Amino acid sequence: MKAIIRMLSIAVLSVAAAGAQAGAYPDRPIRLVVPFPPGGTTDLLGRVFAERLADSLGRQVVVENRPGAGGVIGSDVVAKAPADGYTLLFGTVGTQSINGSLYKQLPFDIDKDFTPLGLFAGVPNILVVNPAVPARNVQELIAYARQNPGQLNMGSAGNGTTNHLSGELFKSMAQVDIMHVPYKGSGPAMADLLSNQLQLMFDNFPGSLPYVKAGKLRALAVTSQTRAPQLPDVPTMDEAGVKGYVADVWFGVVGPRGMPQDIVDRLSAEMMRMGKDAALQARLVQLGAASLSGTPEEFAGRIRADAEKWAVLVRASGATVD
Repeated sequence: MKAIIRMLSIAVLSVAAAGAQAGAYPDRPIRLVVPFPPGGTTDLLGRVFAERLADSLGRQVVVENRPGAGGVIGSDVVAKAPADGYTLLFGTVGTQSINGSLYKQLPFDIDKDFTPLGLFAGVPNILVVNPAVPARNVQELIAYARQNPGQLNMGSAGNGTTNHLSGELFKSMAQVDIMHVPYKGSGPAMADLLSNQLQLMFDNFPGSLPYVKAGKLRALAVTSQTRAPQLPDVPTMDEAGVKGYVADVWFGVVGPRGMPQDIVDRLSAEMMRMGKDAALQARLVQLGAASLSGTPEEFAGRIRADAEKWAVLVRASGATVD
């Protein structure tokens, strides 16, 4: 009888161990929703993150582009997904901090329906113009815009994105009349900028960097407080004469509300390790970005602080969703 009991105990323990192993996170591919189309900065950095996370976890991370409504459509997909760690959002300051003040109604609660996991990268925006525009610096652009009110078209990745609001801030501070043309992502907007269907854009730095280096776009200024090391001759907007102008952008990862704490801890730890990885830091610099990191609590604080900051800008600029 004792032998039978012992054998049954061993069998029960073996089944329990097998079940625990099968349920260990992650045991299947992870979906990373990028709420903008392929080709833009969010997509570019999202794919870098997906690649590194896949290497760290030993599981495939599949990028799924769900563009539209300034990131709202992709965000909604994640907000309504199971909170099991297998659907994540590669969010931006726009999706997590700006949209809450820009949209009167959202299909989710931007403050409650997401679990912050960590920051990944930060970039400035860069003011670029098609070479056909007869302006070689910011002051010449301002003068040209004033002489030709409403004739210049400014593209963006969508209403309420940092591309849009950076441009609205510029229009307000420089007192110029420039037409805003929203797209479903910076990739499509960039295509029209290169073909001169648009004349200018406040693009995320990594998206425009290759075209600036190739001479296909002319860079007039960056929106950060300091110059970008990749283009040291391009002034900040403040240096270019629009005093006090600053607009930075960050990218981070969130999941649905109610994710298990052990999965949050696992993903946060992986992201913290990424932030200390010298090879990844160097790769991001090559792309025109800088590595960022932080605990979920620190990321949540950054989201709240920037929501307050950008809400002031949304009101002051009069930016609205079409």
